[in-house]
Amino acid sequence: METQMLIYLLIACDRLEEKQEKKLRQNLPELQAALQAYTDANDSRHVTLINECDSDHCQEWQLGISQPVTKNTHLNFPVELFNGLARQYGIDCEVGYIEDEIREPVSYFGKEEGPGEAFLIAEYLGL
Repeated sequence: METQMLIYLLIACDRLEEKQEKKLRQNLPELQAALQAYTDANDSRHVTLINECDSDHCQEWQLGISQPVTKNTHLNFPVELFNGLARQYGIDCEVGYIEDEIREPVSYFGKEEGPGEAFLIAEYLGL
């Protein structure tokens, strides 16, 4: 039986410059809609929306997805989604795994960090 790993991808909401934070606030509805659409379209893959953006402070926001994966190819779609959002909205992303409900980051990618590579991220995750 293949080992299943719960991974997450988050939009980087902390350590932003004022200009980036303003842009993130402006684009929040579109980003939430894009992530909700991906979650809905991948319901059968048990993709879960992470949408904790109630705080007035961007750095406290948690916005992204989590999903179980068993092989590196399962990373292609979520990494492509976040690469597209990074291009469109000028954001960075954090990717990692969830163990005992604690998120452990393994890589960052996006506007500042450069596009995410599903194959490399799979290596970091040990898939």
